[in-house]
Amino acid sequence: MSARQDRWGDGAAIERERVRRGDGSGRSASVDRSHTSTLVNPVALKRDAHDPDYIIMVAVLALSAIGILMVYSASAIDSYRNSQNTFQLVAPQVMAGLLGIAAMIFLMRLDYRYLRVVSVPLAFVALGMLAIVLLPGIGISHAGSSRWLYLGPLPDIHPAEVAKLALAVYLAHWLATRGGEIKSFWRGTVPYWAIVAPFLLLVIREPDLGTAGVIVLLAFSLYFVAGANLFHIMVAGVGACCAAAVVVLAMRGYPLERIQTLLDPWAHPLTTGYHTIQGLEAITAGGWFGTGLGNDKVFVPASVNDFIFSVICQELGLAGGAVVIFLFVAFAYAGIRTALRAPDTFGGLMAAGITAWICFQALINIGVVVAVVPVTGITLPFVSAGGSSLTVTLAAVGILLSVSRETVERGWVSATADSGRGYGGTYIPGSRRS
Repeated sequence: MSARQDRWGDGAAIERERVRRGDGSGRSASVDRSHTSTLVNPVALKRDAHDPDYIIMVAVLALSAIGILMVYSASAIDSYRNSQNTFQLVAPQVMAGLLGIAAMIFLMRLDYRYLRVVSVPLAFVALGMLAIVLLPGIGISHAGSSRWLYLGPLPDIHPAEVAKLALAVYLAHWLATRGGEIKSFWRGTVPYWAIVAPFLLLVIREPDLGTAGVIVLLAFSLYFVAGANLFHIMVAGVGACCAAAVVVLAMRGYPLERIQTLLDPWAHPLTTGYHTIQGLEAITAGGWFGTGLGNDKVFVPASVNDFIFSVICQELGLAGGAVVIFLFVAFAYAGIRTALRAPDTFGGLMAAGITAWICFQALINIGVVVAVVPVTGITLPFVSAGGSSLTVTLAAVGILLSVSRETVERGWVSATADSGRGYGGTYIPGSRRS
């Protein structure tokens, strides 16, 4: 244990003894509990910060750089043909990346406990954006889906990206506050899924089943990590599968077509199976080391977003695809390590949620390209074209880095312990029970 942690431990022991005895001025111990409320002063419980996790930082910046390079390579010729400007698509991506890096640096330097103060307003803003995008004239419809907000001269916004970040922050706050009650069916499980349901229903209404799947995986990850009852998790899983089946059957059209296409894409090579077949052929054409940047032999539809991984494999080969996968694995490892070593339950849950969201989304996107998951229409984090996705995801990484700056050498801190049942470390605002 470092000297810095020793000083914190000594201070915590002295403070607990002072609270037990009183400070000699006749005040009761209950009066001194006010210092634990970091909603008023989050810095009061802030540990001495150290350097952020450089594995996370290097992996994210490398993936973002690869993404900008591949977006330019995949779009330059078409952009020049359409507007005589080869930077037509990549320029907004660069601007979104710079904005995202600025947000990442700001949030990395900010004490992440302040996010508990804004978690509820952020959740309501995200829900409002998801509702507004469904209004005609405001939401932009494409291929039957309303997923973007039209803001005139400003770049369009994808509210679902904001919703994922808002949900990760708010669920971490709610679970840390709820503590051991998450094991209760009526006080934990039911209200938890009641919180998730509005986000999920609004995203399905767009419809955007790929993002809905990511939200479900994010919610289940946090639900499990927070220490939910295993039987309740199984019941929720069965309920989620039944609900997914109902949604697919109710929508009839494209969800069923995409499942059928996954089973046999060559049955309809010029229609529903076209994207999948072209993506697989592009991967095959790349070989071990690729055809070279901009030297595509196989045309790939949606090459700058949904199927950008197939472009990477074609132009950079299996080696390039392996590098991208390795960077996501490194990010997952460092993110999980940050969650395990977080100084409090809120930080640990938020780190776990952000890591799960980004890694599951990457897994689904790559799974679509290699034909093990139905086509979903979600981007490859940090890599695919999409300003909202890149900016919001980099901002989320900033929060993860903020948690990593205060990590300590110890195992996972359970929500039960963080609720005032024997945990001697940092207490989270609202998580103690008097």
